[in-house]
Amino acid sequence: MNRQEWQEVEAAAALLGLGETATLEDIKAAYHRLSRKFHPDLATNEAARQRGEQEMYRITAAYSVLKRYCGQYRFPLKAPTQAKAADIYDPQDWWQARFGQDPVWGGNKK
Repeated sequence: MNRQEWQEVEAAAALLGLGETATLEDIKAAYHRLSRKFHPDLATNEAARQRGEQEMYRITAAYSVLKRYCGQYRFPLKAPTQAKAADIYDPQDWWQARFGQDPVWGGNKK
């Protein structure tokens, strides 16, 4: 994953109130908890309904991001702390780090 994708995952985890690791069940539980809290059908007035709609869009988008990346296993919800390790998640950097010195795969012809 590249930096932008990590930022999306971290922001989604923060919005849903999740820790650094979570299972799919944890993510679903957080989504359902916030859905019950902000669902527009449960609002008592028009302003609360509109705010609920906005929150539901944000919560649903966060849930979609996390569901896409976490699957059925525990997955870190924070990017690696080392700048070099974070860059490895960019596909071109990953390839270069592993095969950059190889004359066949790295494009370095001798």
